[in-house]
Amino acid sequence: MEKLKVFYKKYLHNAGVLCIVLAFVLNLFIESFARHSLAGGLLFFVHSPLVFMYNVSIIFTTLTIGLIIKRRVFTYIIVSILWVTLGVVNGVILRERMTPFTTKDLAVFDDGLSIVTNYLSKVEIGLIIGAVVLVMIVVSLLFKFAPRKKEAINYKKNLIVLLAICLGLAGVSDLAVKTKVVDTFFGNLAYAYRDYGVPYCFINTWLNTGIRRPPGYSDQNVLNTFNKGELGPNNYSQPTVKDDGETHPNVIYLQMESFIDPTMVKDYTYSQDPIPNFRDLLENYSSGYLTVPAVGAGTANTEFEVLTGMNVKFFGPGEYPYKSILTEETCESIPYDLKSIGYSTHAIHNHRAVFYGRNVVFRNLGFDTFTSVEYMNHVVKTPKNWAKDSVLTEQILDALNSTKSEDFIYTCSVQGHGKYPTEQVIQDPAVQVLSAPTQELKWQYEYYVNQIYEMDQFIGKLTEILKNYDEKVVLVIYGDHLPALEMTEDEMKDGSLFQTQYVIWSNYKMKQENKDLSSYQLSAEVFDRLGYHMGVTTKYHQEYKDSPTYLRGLKMIQYDMLYGKNYIFNEKNPYEPIDMKMGVKPIKVDEVVRVGDSLYIKGENFTEYSKISLDGKILKTIFLGPSVLGLKEEVDPSAASRMKVSQVEKNKEILSTTE
Repeated sequence: MEKLKVFYKKYLHNAGVLCIVLAFVLNLFIESFARHSLAGGLLFFVHSPLVFMYNVSIIFTTLTIGLIIKRRVFTYIIVSILWVTLGVVNGVILRERMTPFTTKDLAVFDDGLSIVTNYLSKVEIGLIIGAVVLVMIVVSLLFKFAPRKKEAINYKKNLIVLLAICLGLAGVSDLAVKTKVVDTFFGNLAYAYRDYGVPYCFINTWLNTGIRRPPGYSDQNVLNTFNKGELGPNNYSQPTVKDDGETHPNVIYLQMESFIDPTMVKDYTYSQDPIPNFRDLLENYSSGYLTVPAVGAGTANTEFEVLTGMNVKFFGPGEYPYKSILTEETCESIPYDLKSIGYSTHAIHNHRAVFYGRNVVFRNLGFDTFTSVEYMNHVVKTPKNWAKDSVLTEQILDALNSTKSEDFIYTCSVQGHGKYPTEQVIQDPAVQVLSAPTQELKWQYEYYVNQIYEMDQFIGKLTEILKNYDEKVVLVIYGDHLPALEMTEDEMKDGSLFQTQYVIWSNYKMKQENKDLSSYQLSAEVFDRLGYHMGVTTKYHQEYKDSPTYLRGLKMIQYDMLYGKNYIFNEKNPYEPIDMKMGVKPIKVDEVVRVGDSLYIKGENFTEYSKISLDGKILKTIFLGPSVLGLKEEVDPSAASRMKVSQVEKNKEILSTTE
């Protein structure tokens, strides 16, 4: 004990030394949590000492704020708690998905809370709440009882030292980038966290947002990305909305949640083929591998690339355009392009309308209607509480039949979503996992492949119905990303964690052409097959995908349209937000009926999310069926004529209200 006191007085009593030691320990904790073992953290230090110590220097700099605060011990503890929280949250997230924790996840925090019960048990949620409460109590006690520095602080001297440390970190950061110890471009976010350290990467996701202004950005250089006269006589794009009078096929996109061919993962065998229908389509229709921007999570970014033709890698690492620029700006998209020749445009998703802010974003992407789970009946749930995809068949047909014009229908599935249980949940599975590396993985894969099997049955039923539809239909099916299951590149037969598969099916004869594509190229390829060449990004992909300056030009166009001066459109964004209707079937109130002391509303297309409202206030409602709602509270009888029906999502946000 005496030796420890001597050691403390000689070394740790010095604030600088204490901060260095504490920073080292904190970084070891963070990296160990990211790798789910202390040995993993230590190996990171041994194999990448420069990267490890650079991250230590970042943490050290944040701790030195204590130099100018009298409550120095309290400051060290608060800063340490923040870093520990980062490490724990990142470790927990990596247990559930393959993408690490970023500052952009804070933007979708409300979405995460809405599905937390799908990932964590009640006991785990209780433990987390208890830990948060305990930390708050400890922090309060420390604030009251932690010792203050008795000696006067030389603020002038300490501020100079603090400034020197910050400047030193800036210099070290510049040197680390120039010498390639770390990088500023994250082609793969998960690998970047692994190779460059959690603190550096997490801060990078905060500071690096949007699309950086490309070198040489100017009106001439933007317009020069096209050199074959594609922009017309005025040399800029002039989108118009005018039905060309021709008959076109209906176009349906089906983005399947976590949908891959499970047989592409090595060391697993199954009692039968989990995807017989999709495999038949792959063999007989245009298909190929699809490189997507996400793995284990990130559905919205694959969706963004497919719908806009833009590359999310030009944005900040881990960024979701749905949670940033697209909440404020409209964006050229496949729906806007197809509307220009007379299509009606619909979005369908068997999950919450507000997830990833789709009820706002889809207005800015050109959709006329959006049917979310709040507007669906007969929704069956998986054991992990996700809506099954079979409900989408009816929704797609309703959208097709809702207009006389051609329809573009973007459909986003959800059934294949994790978390995948590590114990047996399905007692009599259609597909059994016959071999797997571990028992836990056997149950995870068995749950997953049975969801995929049912999704494949949905694909089979949908194509069978559309085969006999009395209008031409093109159906584009693809997986949004790999599932959040334990897998590495070495375990994938194609050697990639970023490839799913796509197929272009039709109920009429189309030539089979197999190509491997990136998700931001998919729509341009579909358009090319249909003879469509409208839209800036579509034209660019179709004409310049083999150019040596292809990606450079694409970034220039993206920046110009979203963050620049819209030179490509003669300096004016031509796209206005759509007055999007929620639900393809209108919800109507026919009459208010009194039976005894109770009031009932009769109407059309009610769902379990339909609530009676009065002057904007949501009343207690019981769903009795698609045509009847019951009122469960007393109201003034004279107010019955003012009653309406609102669709209210699970977190009480009103999505729409009858007129």
